[in-house]
Amino acid sequence: MPQGMQGRDMMTGEAKRAVAYLRVSSVSQIDGHSLDAQERLFKELCKNRGWEIIRIYREEGRSAHVEDIHKRPIFKDLLGDAKKGMFDVVVVHTLDRWSRNLKVTIESLNLLGKYNVGLASIVESLDYSNPQGMLSLHMLGAFAQYFSESLSTHIKKGIEQRAVEGKRNGAVPFGYESCWEKEENGEKKRRCNPEHPGGVHIHRREGKAVKELYKRYAAGTVTLSELASWLNDEGFRTRNTKKIEDACGNLTTGPKLFTGASVRFILHNPFYMGKIKHRDKLLPGVHKPLVTKKLFDLVQDTLKKNSGRSSTLCPKSNREYLLKGLARCAYCGMPMWAQTYHNGGRYYREHRASRSIEQCVAHGGTIPCEVVDRQMIELVSAIELKESWLEEVLSVISLKDEVDRVTKEREQVNIKLKRMAKAYIDGLISDDEYNRQKKVYGLALESLVVSDYNASEEAGKLIMNLLSLWDKATLSEQRKLLLTMLDAVYIDFKKSKSIIAVKPKPPFKPIFQVAVSKKDSKIRILNEPFGKGPIGSSLFLVETGEGRTPRPEKMTQDLLQD
Repeated sequence: MPQGMQGRDMMTGEAKRAVAYLRVSSVSQIDGHSLDAQERLFKELCKNRGWEIIRIYREEGRSAHVEDIHKRPIFKDLLGDAKKGMFDVVVVHTLDRWSRNLKVTIESLNLLGKYNVGLASIVESLDYSNPQGMLSLHMLGAFAQYFSESLSTHIKKGIEQRAVEGKRNGAVPFGYESCWEKEENGEKKRRCNPEHPGGVHIHRREGKAVKELYKRYAAGTVTLSELASWLNDEGFRTRNTKKIEDACGNLTTGPKLFTGASVRFILHNPFYMGKIKHRDKLLPGVHKPLVTKKLFDLVQDTLKKNSGRSSTLCPKSNREYLLKGLARCAYCGMPMWAQTYHNGGRYYREHRASRSIEQCVAHGGTIPCEVVDRQMIELVSAIELKESWLEEVLSVISLKDEVDRVTKEREQVNIKLKRMAKAYIDGLISDDEYNRQKKVYGLALESLVVSDYNASEEAGKLIMNLLSLWDKATLSEQRKLLLTMLDAVYIDFKKSKSIIAVKPKPPFKPIFQVAVSKKDSKIRILNEPFGKGPIGSSLFLVETGEGRTPRPEKMTQDLLQD
């Protein structure tokens, strides 16, 4: 090529129009020198070759290993501009900045060739404008993909080995701190002598907070958002180290306020019960656990149970239902739906053919919301505690006896589940009946937990202030109060068209046992539990002004069996 033509287009003789594609694969590198260094070398190359700088494309925090170009929006924009003929050559620092996937490399370079656009690499001294450069480019592309996949394999092996050894992978969870600290020069210095197992130990303040989170949520008297507010009020913040977009789209890093989602992540993390999660396996960890397996499992059951009780996103008042998430059919024990019809009528009902429970005698039954809601309001107004309620609760609660009783009843339910599964396999019960009974027994297991004295004391204080809170609350707030106190409200959809029993949450059970009803009330909760089975022992009969509401025979057979 004649001297002076290296930087010019051979057809037009004009200076080549050059663009740079700069990329870092980790968000944590964006503030480093990688992008600035790539840009400086690009400008030096263009100056030496006499190329005209058109634009610099900066891809921040994206991997070049992905096959989907849509996951690299700047890369996609560059190819689109190449098609429009906006430049003649693309400059990259190294070929792996362009792509580490051979398929993407070949396809994208074929596109550049189709658009008469060359590719130049600063480090490899490649210029994809001649056959020699194309051959070298294909070879380097294959090596880049091989190196990436080989590195990934070795990293995965290292991660798996750490998990097998009971050591964590990733950041130290909230509640713990590392036995090592990083000095200003970047070197690590051990702060614990000797080092704790797993290289982490419990943080003095955060560890206590995590234990309190599990304890409060297991009691069933708080929500995730309330726990997040409590953490924020106590001065705790998340350990965010990644760059996250704020409301304005700016990337920010550093500690953040807790949210319901971040609290949920803590409550779901098996690390706190001494386990290491690797893929789908839970492996024993060598670090000291913060909570027991029993408490962790109880919290998981509570999270699962509450997952379907999200508030409606619709702000219209006609979408609010007092017993949404609480109403259950007294005949089959299944949760009921709440629905507003086109004529404005609001009903609790079981949708026909939606649950496949044809055996339920109340299948497809409905009851107006106002009928049941009025009974519930009267019931709330009737509950009263004596001055000596706390002493009576203490006499009711015997934690050791309660633990033994609950453990025995959980064993009974699990035995019945196994028997039912065997009967189902042997073809003795239908699919519909199996699914129904499995759901009922699952609900029973969720309710068979032991609350401590402190949780019951808090529950009693809520009952004492319930009426004043209820009168000031909106319908949505009244529903949240009921969700705090109750697990279920059983309704007879067929005969009496009324509430016949309620199931309190574990901390409220002893409160219901010592509560009394106001003399002038038309509806009341009987103090004694009815039934001896695992579900019946958690239910309390409701009595109306006309006397005790007759319970359905089907409920007696299925829900109260020993």
